[in-house]
Amino acid sequence: MKPASFDYLRPATVADALAALAAGGDDARVIAGGQSLMPMLNMRLVQPRLLIDLSRLEELRSLRTEAGWLTVGAAVTQAEVLARPALAREVPLLAAALPWVGHFQTRNRGTLCGSVAHADPSAETPLCLVASGGEVVLRNAKRRRTVAAADFFLGPLTTVKAADEIVECVRFPLAKPGSGHAFREMSMRHGDFAITACAATVDGHSASLAVGGVADRPTLRSWPLVSGGLPPDLDEALNAFAWDLGGDDDQHATARYRRDLVRRIGRTVLEEALSCRR
Repeated sequence: MKPASFDYLRPATVADALAALAAGGDDARVIAGGQSLMPMLNMRLVQPRLLIDLSRLEELRSLRTEAGWLTVGAAVTQAEVLARPALAREVPLLAAALPWVGHFQTRNRGTLCGSVAHADPSAETPLCLVASGGEVVLRNAKRRRTVAAADFFLGPLTTVKAADEIVECVRFPLAKPGSGHAFREMSMRHGDFAITACAATVDGHSASLAVGGVADRPTLRSWPLVSGGLPPDLDEALNAFAWDLGGDDDQHATARYRRDLVRRIGRTVLEEALSCRR
């Protein structure tokens, strides 16, 4: 299929883009990498009258560390983030997960912020943002606001972002000394959306597990460490977490299988995160 007809705008500045977005209302959409939006356009799941291209705005190409955060601008591709030499030291969880995002070709076009804005429950980037305690910076023509990642996602393809806002950037906290991180997922093929994905973080006090692909959004749960190790009732805790996530049978897997993956992969990544604390 082909998209319905639309007008295309490549603004010169972010201010111009935001003004056009405000004027267009619900009939306007923004695009950067297009790896999520273009298939939806082709299938006519969305039919905007105006498409605003952010991909060449230098203001949105920031990739930097500042005050304990790694900031990734809206026009930065997943491949550019993955190629960052210090990424494994700065945000090791993101470095572990990004190779699982799509394929080489899609990572060269797709943006980190675009994946977050799209909010697919099985996507790796939103999961890592929630697991890391990250933030989403939203901006419209009048203001800028920051939302905790845990509060940003409302459900499948649904977020707190208003129609006149863009995801200007996302922010990941830099890994602290004594922390450990691990990521694993199960999918039909490498690069497919996850049937179940698990991201674990461990610090000096607690162990946290974020799960994607089961509930309608990335979901995080934490447990206190016991004598510096994982709690002795971890299997029971993971079982309760798996049941709380819900999940449905679909063409990829049954809810029962997903619960089993949460229990098995969840324990594996928590143990790995504990063992690799720096």
